Amino acid sequence: MKLATVDDGTRDGRLVVVSRDLSRAVAVPEIARTLQAALDDWLRVAPMLATLSAALDATDLHGSDRFDAAHARAPLPRAFQWVDGSAYVNHVELVRRARGATMPPEFWTDPLMYQGASDVMLGACDDIVHRDAAYGIDFEAEVAVITGDVPMGCTAAAALDRIRLVMLVNDVSLRNLVPAELGKGFGFLQSKPATACSPVAVTPDELGAAWRGGKLAHPLLTTLNGAPFGHPDAGVDMTFDFGTLIAHAAKTRALGCGTIVGSGTVSNKEDGGPGRPAAEGGVGYSCIAEQRTVETLMHGAPRTPFMRDGDRVRIEMRDREGRSIFGAIEQRVRIAAS
Repeated sequence: MKLATVDDGTRDGRLVVVSRDLSRAVAVPEIARTLQAALDDWLRVAPMLATLSAALDATDLHGSDRFDAAHARAPLPRAFQWVDGSAYVNHVELVRRARGATMPPEFWTDPLMYQGASDVMLGACDDIVHRDAAYGIDFEAEVAVITGDVPMGCTAAAALDRIRLVMLVNDVSLRNLVPAELGKGFGFLQSKPATACSPVAVTPDELGAAWRGGKLAHPLLTTLNGAPFGHPDAGVDMTFDFGTLIAHAAKTRALGCGTIVGSGTVSNKEDGGPGRPAAEGGVGYSCIAEQRTVETLMHGAPRTPFMRDGDRVRIEMRDREGRSIFGAIEQRVRIAAS
């Protein structure tokens, strides 16, 4: 089934069940008013939501309305926790190379993860608002999961059963703030602003054979200002599956129901190397920083600028028949004076 949150004037919005083709939606206040409420009582309400979802797909269900993905809020407009891994270690290696940092060998065996801000999760079409383009505004196209309660010390295999929903995120980074901030030895803060989420989150069973072993095997499509930027396969070169990422986060603490865990920027190698930009026939990249690194390796300097006022990024994933799975993240950069 597919679930979304629509604006009803409240802080957490209203939960709706969305049809498979993303055309219709029905509110379910008699089952759960918000997505967090549904997650808190998942074992009881999920079967009821699934029954309603099947009916919505089979007929023009009474009480359903047209679903406009552009007006959806984040599935969880505020989440109890947002942690983001770097499951595609190829991306980590390239970006670290760009800022002259070495690549410790343990990065290939022990996941890298940071804890981001989750008090505000942006809707799919909310602007990326910042005060200064000199911050180095970059998108990061990722897959993410929403969990139920995860006990401390949960194994990777058991963690897969705690995944309730899957969605896409744009984990915005301010690249020019990263080196000085990490240089303090205390992690990201200012360089990791609000994250945007796809309009719809789906249950793993909705993904069929594309969801296996805690990985989602579909290309992640990104365009920048309407031009193809990347289409790496999210199921390829994922060093750490979602079970491993969740278990890593839960090593020393339990994770509360409604925790969002990100994959990190989706990244593929090509012929054992960093690959080629989409404009040159490669699978491209899921962030500007990675393309700039490859440009530096190939040409001695980066050629692609970070995002500027008015730039637009679109992130989407389609199934084998070309149908949008989660709806699209479509954001515009807006430089706003303080």
